[in-house]
Amino acid sequence: MNWLLLLEQVLNGFQLGILLFLLAAGLTLVFGIMDLVNLAHGSLYMMGAYFCATFTGWTDSFLLGALLAIPATFILGILVEVIALRNLYARDHLDQVLATFGLILFFNEFVRLVWGPIGLDIPLPAFLNSTVEVIPGVPYPTYRVAIILIGFFVAGLLYAIVSKTRMGMLIRAGASNREMIGALGINIKLLFTLVFGLGAALAALAGLMAGPILSVEIGMGDGILILTLVVIVIGGIGSIKGAFIAAIIVGLIDTVGRSFLPEILKLMVAEDSAATAAPAISSMLIYILMALVLAVRPQGLFPPKGVGR
Repeated sequence: MNWLLLLEQVLNGFQLGILLFLLAAGLTLVFGIMDLVNLAHGSLYMMGAYFCATFTGWTDSFLLGALLAIPATFILGILVEVIALRNLYARDHLDQVLATFGLILFFNEFVRLVWGPIGLDIPLPAFLNSTVEVIPGVPYPTYRVAIILIGFFVAGLLYAIVSKTRMGMLIRAGASNREMIGALGINIKLLFTLVFGLGAALAALAGLMAGPILSVEIGMGDGILILTLVVIVIGGIGSIKGAFIAAIIVGLIDTVGRSFLPEILKLMVAEDSAATAAPAISSMLIYILMALVLAVRPQGLFPPKGVGR
């Protein structure tokens, strides 16, 4: 086995897992507290990337573009919640799915009208567009290392907010019994709006960090949303800890599986067949894991306190 390749793919798996966590953290809070199935969460991820590309072009600085894109998407999330989603809380999940799917179509066409059908690039500054030795003799892209470090920092900060602050206490209470905190005089509408805005900001952070690696294009959030939903199911709806651990697991399975399954399959089938089947089997492993978790622990690996008990 090529141990250097394994190390590189493990790091790539952590990087993918971090992006999935940033998406899943906001979505799992929205689902866990507001009981809202928001399929348009991937569109906020896309809007964060487009905002960053635009602000980077205006300021000629990726860092300034990123700092401006996060509050812009936070405000956009608040507007979406107030204008489009607030009336859906009392509706069943099918209505929510249909409405938020409509938002996906709206945002895709909005981006097409404003930015055009051709994707955008986000240029990196020179200090991020380089390599760093993770261990002696093993270079790895500096920007991908930065994604991993920022992701761990945000995960720790989010955990501290949810666990140690008054707003975090309200978030946890809302995830357990939102009717009760409303009866205690808490402004539940304001709480929902802030949680949705926080989820939008986290989605934007994931989108702007993925932008320089992937193409910033229409519909870029649609595919990753599916993996994000899998992460939420595995980790436990409403659980930040569960979202983080499940995201890392899914990222590692997807990345390492795609790299090493072809070599394993070559021992059993022809090379062309192995190369074709490996990506599909790697994706299947994620859904098989989700099915096993649902069978053994339907509430997820790390549900919020009071869930499933």
